[in-house]
Amino acid sequence: MKKQFAVIGLGRFGGSICKSLASEGMDVLAIDSDEDKVNEFAPIVTQAVIADSTDEKALRSLGIRNFDHVIVAIGDNILASILTTLILEEMNVKHITVKAQNDYHEKVLARLGADEIVHPERDIGVRIAHNVVSKNVLDYLELSDEYSIVELAAGRTIDGETIIDLDLRSKYGCNILAIKRNDDIRVSPRPEEVIKDGDVLIVIGADNDINRLENHWIDAT
Repeated sequence: MKKQFAVIGLGRFGGSICKSLASEGMDVLAIDSDEDKVNEFAPIVTQAVIADSTDEKALRSLGIRNFDHVIVAIGDNILASILTTLILEEMNVKHITVKAQNDYHEKVLARLGADEIVHPERDIGVRIAHNVVSKNVLDYLELSDEYSIVELAAGRTIDGETIIDLDLRSKYGCNILAIKRNDDIRVSPRPEEVIKDGDVLIVIGADNDINRLENHWIDAT
């Protein structure tokens, strides 16, 4: 079953997350008080609504507590960010990620019970989207508009298989650059290299190919 995400705040940061989650095929509810921004994202996400996230009744009417993950990406209005996070926490939302403006803001959010706090200068929307969609994606680096590098947790499903067995190049158009095993990093591993449970595969490929590979990884785990 697809996860359901709600993104509150459709600025550059929140908008990036919406686009990335939508491209992954996730159900996304986009929320903002600005009608123009809501109209902009309406064709992209599952549902886009105009709402004041500091209004508890408004959030309850949207069924926000039923979402698997709510991302508070409100821009410069720190008070609105804090109040929204407080409401979500009191409603027992399963997982709350909040964008922090500064270290003080982060401390307040942590005390309120936010599950994850991110800084726009350190994290980009695309990376966060990949991390929340797939537990197997450990890190994500965007090389260009079309190509990226991801770190994938190997897991028990491919324990004992070789790189030849996986055949990622022909199946998904992706290449394994290296394998992390504990503190050891094996660059350009041999085709006969055996994958072990706990290994981390560093994979490069086109974004569409990586998405197909990630979806396979999700279905297989």
